[in-house]
Amino acid sequence: MGSEARCTVRHGRTTAEAQVLLESTEVVVRGEIRLKIPFRTMTAVRARDGRLTIVWPEGTTVLELGPAAAIWAEKIRNPKRLIDKLGVKPDQRVSVTGIDDADFLGQLTERTQHASVGRITRGSAAIFLGVESVAGLERIARAAQAITRDGMIWVVWAKGRPALNEDHVRGAARRAGLVDVKVAAFSDTLSALKLVIPVERR
Repeated sequence: MGSEARCTVRHGRTTAEAQVLLESTEVVVRGEIRLKIPFRTMTAVRARDGRLTIVWPEGTTVLELGPAAAIWAEKIRNPKRLIDKLGVKPDQRVSVTGIDDADFLGQLTERTQHASVGRITRGSAAIFLGVESVAGLERIARAAQAITRDGMIWVVWAKGRPALNEDHVRGAARRAGLVDVKVAAFSDTLSALKLVIPVERR
C-alpha cells in the first residue's frame, strides 16, 4: 500500500497535525499524536465528508484525509495479500532463505511451483533474503549474482532494532551495485526493502 499523508488527526481529546502512513497491516500516526492501529483490531472503519473514522480498542481516531478517506477505507477493508504486495507473479522462479513465516510461505507455494526454500537458485526472478545482523547483509551481493537482470531482491529484517535498520540495508545494497525502489511492511514485526539492478546496467 505505502500510502502517506499529512493531515489533522483527532484521537480522544487531542487534535494535532501528523504524518499518517497506510501500511499493509496497520495505520501509523507520527507526530504529537503517535499511534499504531493494526487492521485486525479495528471494529469499525467509516469514510464520510473527507474524514476517515477508525474505532478500535484504544478509542476513536479521526483522520482528515479529504478525497483520500474513501480510498484508504477501501484498502483497509480489503487489503492486498502479502504475495501480491511483494509482486510475485504466477509460476515465477523464487528463492527464499532466512525467512520462517508460515503465512508468507503458504501464499508463495500457492502462487508458484518454482519456489526454492532454504537456498538461493540462480535465475530467480525474486529472492527473499531474511537477515538478522549487519554482517548478514553481505549475502545481498551473492543474491545479486543469482537474480535475473530484471529480477528483485526483498531484504527482510526485524522492525525497531537500531542495530539493523533501513539505512544499513540501503548501504549494503549500494555496495552490491543495487538500488532500492520500495519499502514494505512484511508483517507486524518485519520490514522489507526491495532491491533491483539499476536500469542502465540491465
